[in-house]
Amino acid sequence: MKCRHCGIELKRTFIDLGFAPPSNAYLTEDDLVSPELSFPLKLKVCDNCRLVQTEDYAEADQLFNHDYAYFSSVSGMWLEHAASFAIAIIDELKLTQENFIIEIASNDGYLLQNFVARKIPCLGIEPTASTAEAAEALGIPVLRRFFGQTLAEELRNEGRQADLLIGNNVFAHVPDINDFVAGLKIALKPSGTITLEFPHLMRLIEHAQFDTIYHEHYSYLSLGTTMRILNSGDLRIFHVEELPTHGGSLRIHACHSNDLRPTMENVRMLLDIEERFGLSDHKIYADFQHRAETIKNDLLLFLLHQKRSGRKIAAYGAAAKGNTLLNYAGIKPDMIPYVCDAAPSKQGKYLPGSHIPILHPDELRKRKPDTVLVLPWNIADEIVEQHGYIREWGGEFYVAVPSVQKIGGGAE
Repeated sequence: MKCRHCGIELKRTFIDLGFAPPSNAYLTEDDLVSPELSFPLKLKVCDNCRLVQTEDYAEADQLFNHDYAYFSSVSGMWLEHAASFAIAIIDELKLTQENFIIEIASNDGYLLQNFVARKIPCLGIEPTASTAEAAEALGIPVLRRFFGQTLAEELRNEGRQADLLIGNNVFAHVPDINDFVAGLKIALKPSGTITLEFPHLMRLIEHAQFDTIYHEHYSYLSLGTTMRILNSGDLRIFHVEELPTHGGSLRIHACHSNDLRPTMENVRMLLDIEERFGLSDHKIYADFQHRAETIKNDLLLFLLHQKRSGRKIAAYGAAAKGNTLLNYAGIKPDMIPYVCDAAPSKQGKYLPGSHIPILHPDELRKRKPDTVLVLPWNIADEIVEQHGYIREWGGEFYVAVPSVQKIGGGAE
């Protein structure tokens, strides 16, 4: 396999998580009697540009299909995050009804609804029909396409270049990252601004967040590698923010290379931090496999102890990261009999690979589990706050990453 960005042969493995189905390929009851498609889930790291990337097996249309079940608006914390960004960027760029905004991978309209409310013209680009329909119901125009150079040229020819081009948690999801960047260049007005949010590779390594690895995430990005990729497309990062979302993310602000805005000092400072952390040295990638294996084994020991002690176990959050964790650990319904999730699009279905049934959160009150494993640890505080009533019968919340630990207080 060749690097998706620079094209050199990939020889170094970062982590091998075995075989797994696509993490958002939730199953119906009828699906349980049919063969289930799985792909190797292995990451390579490029010795040249340091892009960490999945091996090529699954195609994008197999991962982001019409029945895609991830709806951003399910999380109240994510809605707040989106609203705060919208307020700040409207003020920063002085956006008005005379401007035009494009969001790539606009999902269910969780972000663009804030611009619609201000009557700022916008367009969502979203290939999955289920989420696109939800956005359209909010009055958001949506183009049901994958974004790249071809679509960007069509938009430019129609006079629809963007003053603000947004991509939240999509940059890591594109199989052809160079084509995507070429599209950004074309779709952006001469004085326009690009903002991209994506999980920060440095934080993934620092906190052993191997469960954030799945087929839909083709790339795992540092600031240094992202800068290199954008520079090759005649774009320039002039500002960067570190965010707490998804266990540690970056929001980069970019423009055309010849834009007069200066590059801020925080860009150089974060590049220096990444260098000191060791992202340019292959040694930092060498022990990640062992750290993931330790977390997996500790979780299995914990669940076995809970079961042998007669405690009732449940999981919360039918999240992609949970599917990576459960499938890597080989956990099935005999160990965790059900998972609760607030998303109606997932309820009544089954997790891919593990085939654990997904139930409405009301089942927690009915079944009164003693131990609840929170799979989406990035929103664990929100989940514990919403379902703190499990402490009434002595129930406890736990997470598995970066280590098995109790969260949110409760009975000992």
